[in-house]
Amino acid sequence: MPAFDITNKVDQQTLDNAINVAKKEILNRFDFRGTKSEVTLDKKNNVINILTENDMRLEAIVDAIRMRMVKQQLDPKCLDEGKEHIASGAMIKKEIKIKEGIDKEASKKIMKDIKDSKLKVTAQLMDDIIRVSGKKIDDLQGVIAVVRRGDYEVPLQFINFK
Repeated sequence: MPAFDITNKVDQQTLDNAINVAKKEILNRFDFRGTKSEVTLDKKNNVINILTENDMRLEAIVDAIRMRMVKQQLDPKCLDEGKEHIASGAMIKKEIKIKEGIDKEASKKIMKDIKDSKLKVTAQLMDDIIRVSGKKIDDLQGVIAVVRRGDYEVPLQFINFK
């Protein structure tokens, strides 16, 4: 029986490359010369840490990271931007979490949209992956089209198409 999985995973190596290239771009920019701006990627906790001097530079760094992610074909929807925190002195610190997996609300929306599509498929929720199976490959491709049209606040990948 044909099946595929709907998931949200971020390629760690591509993300690391995107962050490193964004760091180089930021360090070479004229408006960042002589500043104490830092960008680090904590791979263990999936967090990007930004430390800089003012809001304008913070926004420029976040924009550079987003642009580089798009160029590396990563969806910037996976960034969960929190609030800025005032660090010691005149520094501003921001932690951007990388979202992986599909949360419960998004998975409920996806499952509901699949059921409402009236296609002859079954969808099962397995942790943070949704497995969709059906008798016809055309029905599965219809499910992919339905899910792509929806807005679930997370980037989705369709993997293990068998």
